[in-house]
Amino acid sequence: MASLVASIPARSIQLCGRHSVTAVDVLNRGSLRKQFGSADRLRERLRPRAFHRRANAVRAAVAAPLAAGGDSLRATVKSVFAEALTAVLPGEVQLDLNITECSNPKLGDYQCNSAMQIFAELKRKGDTSFSNPRSLAEALVKALPENDNLFASASVAGPGFINVTFAPALLAKQVHQTVRNSADGKAKISQTSDDTFAIQRVVVDFSSPNIAKEMHVGHLRSTIIGETICRALECVGIETIRLNHVGDWGTQFGMLLTHLEDQAEADDFKINDLQGFYKESKVRFDTDDAFKTRSQAAVVKLQAGDTHTVGKWKDICEISRREFEEIYELLDINILERGESFYNSLIPHVLDELVEKNIAVQSDGALCIFQDKEGPPLICRKSDGGFNYASTDLAAMWQRVNDVRADWIIYVTDVGQNKHFEAVFDAAARAGWLNKDDGAPSVRLDHVGFGLVMGEDGKRFRTRSGDTVPLKALLSEAQSRCFESLSSRNSGLDPQQLQDASRIMGLAAVKYADLHNNRLTNYTFSYDRMLDMKGNTAIYLLYTHARISSILARATEQDFASFSVDDVVLSHEKEKALALTILKLPDAVESLVQELLPSRLCDYTYSLCVTF
Repeated sequence: MASLVASIPARSIQLCGRHSVTAVDVLNRGSLRKQFGSADRLRERLRPRAFHRRANAVRAAVAAPLAAGGDSLRATVKSVFAEALTAVLPGEVQLDLNITECSNPKLGDYQCNSAMQIFAELKRKGDTSFSNPRSLAEALVKALPENDNLFASASVAGPGFINVTFAPALLAKQVHQTVRNSADGKAKISQTSDDTFAIQRVVVDFSSPNIAKEMHVGHLRSTIIGETICRALECVGIETIRLNHVGDWGTQFGMLLTHLEDQAEADDFKINDLQGFYKESKVRFDTDDAFKTRSQAAVVKLQAGDTHTVGKWKDICEISRREFEEIYELLDINILERGESFYNSLIPHVLDELVEKNIAVQSDGALCIFQDKEGPPLICRKSDGGFNYASTDLAAMWQRVNDVRADWIIYVTDVGQNKHFEAVFDAAARAGWLNKDDGAPSVRLDHVGFGLVMGEDGKRFRTRSGDTVPLKALLSEAQSRCFESLSSRNSGLDPQQLQDASRIMGLAAVKYADLHNNRLTNYTFSYDRMLDMKGNTAIYLLYTHARISSILARATEQDFASFSVDDVVLSHEKEKALALTILKLPDAVESLVQELLPSRLCDYTYSLCVTF
């Protein structure tokens, strides 16, 4: 960290503050007005319409190639080999060609690995046109277009791997287009024409804190992963609706409202006080039968719309909401709140529909949905008649498909909820909610699970007292550590610049430390590791970004105005390697969108910095 301060001049830190701070910030943001405007109107249409009748859940393809001022490199190679395959075997093989980067740069830039699979398919059909996969691969190479501006070389290795090396002229053209289309500092990535890309509108459900409780480190993962996925989707031109499914309904509010009434609470209390009240109310609920009865009565009043009770409930929600907004402001998150209460009036109608379709059945007094495979049922109404998480999730699913008209719904929660969402998805498919009347591909559903945040002791990350770590305190600590390190050096920054730099570096470090890990695995939270300027950290990325910003700051508008493809000269291997890496951004974003793994973009960004 100390060497970072010594290495980056004050001017560069100022430049860094004006530009993106992590890998996710290279992606464009969507129109919030469009997002909020369309979603707010949904309040007027809460009653269900007729369900779709067909019930076959088919996942929509998300395989459109991407473009950054031109086709992505992988898409270019795939297109060329598809034409060659048609020339060699007209109409005989329908195959999604496997195009990858060469693991050994000495062999080439990209590789087509499909000859073996195609040969096996021909052999199965009794076609003996080729003696082995290698002879087929050699025929494909001969069928490639003779264009010096496309490939510098194409050769066959091993049993049939085809390695291609791009011509410098192609790389120069693509780099020039990328620079031209990104002159404002933002990546421009768009879908190329592809009829299989059926996704137009996506709902991403993430963050989802609980009212009357502070956001903790677990919410960090959902919030950051969800936001990154949203930016990637928007980057490729998909309308993306961010929804915050906050916990703002249920029996806990009966406890809280009753306890607050007993304590004659002040109108203006802090979230920490509210949390304390919540814990106290839970103890009373578990130990005091009279209090429990009054709490249950308060829930009934709340659900019945009692003016006084609803007013107090709204006050509690607003206090929590203000606290949440402070954190979202820090993390640069814009998300539309759609809490459990929003879907409450839909639940009876949705459950009635499931009963009519014989999907939900009575079992031991509860309403349950049994899956075809063995395992516990999804309880969607408790034996006492009360609703639960499953009730709300089913209603939310229906509303997002039928009112929001989502083509794809993504839920970002911990991996422990995988079975729950699997059951909800299964119920939605059997009910026919996912199929569209116009014959379009069915609504796609994904649960984006993530692992735990662990402490350096190998246990779940908690405070010394054993409580979950408040997210606000965690972010503040990261900024404080950056401020202390910067202040201890002669950085040449004034107090305000120190604060700005500390905020940028601290928040970026926390975000990136989470994102660069595979979301499916647990990761160890370490301030020292995330603030290290060496290795795959945000601090290293910021250092490289500052160097690049210093170079760009010396370029004038006239320099860019006269910039032509002839100015891109890739005479050195390192220049070619950098050009290749820059042009792989569309493939990195495509990988993120297809696999819903933000770490793919982080891997790319780190690779770009190392190559630079």
